[in-house]
Parts: sequence; C-alpha cells; structure tokens
Amino acid sequence: MPTRLVLDRSLEAIRDDLLRLTSMVDSAIVRSIRALVERDCDLAQQVSIDDAALNVIRYGLEDRAYTMIATQHPIGQDLRAAVAAVSVATNLERMGDHAAGIARLTLRLCDQPLIKPLVDLPNMADIVRYMMRDAVNAYLRRDVALAEQVVAQDVQINRLHNQIYHELLTYMTRDPSIIERATFLLWVSHSLERIGDRAKNICERAIYVTTGELKELDHDLE
Repeated sequence: MPTRLVLDRSLEAIRDDLLRLTSMVDSAIVRSIRALVERDCDLAQQVSIDDAALNVIRYGLEDRAYTMIATQHPIGQDLRAAVAAVSVATNLERMGDHAAGIARLTLRLCDQPLIKPLVDLPNMADIVRYMMRDAVNAYLRRDVALAEQVVAQDVQINRLHNQIYHELLTYMTRDPSIIERATFLLWVSHSLERIGDRAKNICERAIYVTTGELKELDHDLE
C-alpha cells in the first residue's frame, strides 16, 4: 500500500476518534447540567460512570498517533497534526472530567432545595459547548480564523463566572445556612470556566498545525 495512503488512513482514524470524543464530551456536559437543574441523581450518577469511556478513547488515540509517528515518519503539517491530536484528545478528556465533577457535585445537592432558579450556569454550559465544538472544528479544518473566534468568546465565559461568583457571595452573606450549597454551585461555575480554557488550548493547537507557530492565546483582557 502506498505510504501516503497509509498515512492518510491513520490521520483519518485519529480524526474519527476526536469526533467521537467531542460528541461524548458534549453529551456529558449537557447531561451533567440537566441533572443539576432537574436534581436528577440517576442521570448524574450515569455521567460519572460514563467518564471512564473517554479515557479509553483518549489513550487509544495517543497510541495510534505515536505508532503513526514511529512507523510512518510524517513530516511538516502531518507531523504537527499527529502531535497536536494528542493534546486535543487530552483536553477533551479533561473536559469530560469537569463534566463528571459537575455530576458528582449534583449528587451532593440532589436532596437540597435550589437557592434560586438556575439560569446563568446553563447559559455558560451552552457557550462552552459551542466553544469546544468550534475549537475541534478549527483543528480539523485548519481554520485559524475560527480558532481566534473561539478564544474571543472566553471573555463572555469569564464575565458570567464573575457574575455568578458575586451573586452567590451576596446570597451567602445574607443567609449563612446556604453557604455549602452556594459553594458547590461556585465549583460548578469554575468547572465550566475551565472547560472554556480547555477549548482555548485546543485552539492553540489548531493554529500550531496550520502555521507551525505554538503560542499562548489569551483574550481575557478587555
């Protein structure tokens, strides 16, 4: 079989694994937030259990990428794509960890009443989901402009996180009895904020594959 064809098939297999990971993480975020909003302990427990499957795909992708590098000796953009894929998969798997963390927090909140209707946290979840999917697409399509757009959205995530922090702090000051519940919700917000940061990491790799330049992207300053 021609070397180029073998290499293309290996890269396509890596692409398929990344798409599977992205879909699974997206589902984990959706279900973890739904479990939180609906106080669904069974769903939260399932999200936590399903997190192990992400590890299997991540490590399988890493093995595939390293084997490809060792046996097929890719160069240029092909080599960068293989190296970057490992980082992309790692960041996706860590996003799944954050979703599982939200599910575990939900299990500690299930038998307690809501402090207030949850609006900002689901909004944050929607934004980070779009960021994650667009970041992976930027990597797959070699789209620098899309990667930069994703990074710019992180400002919105940080604003929501700060808004939630100050709002919950106010609630805790007024009613110390809800400090534990409010703290758990702050951790949920922090987990979502970290998912946004992971999406930025993927964008850095998308730009690296396309341009050969690896640099930190940060649009936190307004």
